[in-house]
Amino acid sequence: MRWFRNKEFRIFFVFILLISAAGIIASAFYSWTSAAIMGIVCFLFAVTAYFFANWRYKRIAKLSEYLKCINSGHYDLEVPDHDEGEFSILKSEIYKATIMLCVQAEALQKEKSELADAMSDISHQLKTPLTSMLVMTDLLCDPNLPTAKRIEFTGHIRAQLERIEWLVTSLLKLSRLDAGTITFYKVPVNMDVLLNRALAPLLIPIELRRQELVIDHMEMTLSCDLNWTAEALLNILKNCVEHTGVGGCLRISCTQNPLYTQIIISDNGSGVDPVDLPHIFERFYRGRNAGEDSVGIGLAMAKSMITSQGGSITVNSKLNEGTAFTINFYG
Repeated sequence: MRWFRNKEFRIFFVFILLISAAGIIASAFYSWTSAAIMGIVCFLFAVTAYFFANWRYKRIAKLSEYLKCINSGHYDLEVPDHDEGEFSILKSEIYKATIMLCVQAEALQKEKSELADAMSDISHQLKTPLTSMLVMTDLLCDPNLPTAKRIEFTGHIRAQLERIEWLVTSLLKLSRLDAGTITFYKVPVNMDVLLNRALAPLLIPIELRRQELVIDHMEMTLSCDLNWTAEALLNILKNCVEHTGVGGCLRISCTQNPLYTQIIISDNGSGVDPVDLPHIFERFYRGRNAGEDSVGIGLAMAKSMITSQGGSITVNSKLNEGTAFTINFYG
């Protein structure tokens, strides 16, 4: 009778006893038979109340154990029953909360794992240029180092610092994208303006590689954030330039219909290995054809910038034939 230690149950049974006593005494004024009948009825009522209270206590105790298991991190709980009643409704709500907590726990564990992997990748990306700079700094301390070597080493240090700066800046942008703290100002943007903004930093590398650039589009406007969208296209175009050999061809084609505006960026370069293709937009993933300086963050950042504006991006590629990125902006 552990449940009788509950104050509410004790008060409940005290009231039952008082009401029963009052009923029996009142019935005795009429006849002893009435008092006996009243006593039997009150007894049956008390027994019924006892079993009902005991049943309720067991249900409450079971729900309490249910919650203890959840608090302990055990989410493998039984399926809620489908009976009507307050306990069934309560159990159903607890079960829904359990499913939600289970999903959140799995997502949190996944995030922890991804964070650990990301930190490992970041450490690796920073360690390489830092080690190189330390070595060259030691060499620069040599007073007998020729002036030409000193200039060369200083240039290498500057290049490594620029690489670290780019990596840190990119990581900050990604963290802001993940946190949803970036506001995208979607305004009508002329397609020529957008493409010129994205291509500007790549015109010299394209010329040095003697690559052909073909742009095929009609006069159109796109509703997007000019700066962020241009940066996303720049990262995609940069990937195409780096994986297309000397004398290769880059193509940008744009079309528009009532549902979406589509931009296809393609090349006839080395292509992507089928094993790498499903992971091409993952952060810090470096495919088999990745360059030595590749960090594996550009395409991941481009996807975040596009999808954060309600767009989508897909990729198709064949080894030694080329790669095509298809970007859709809806609305």
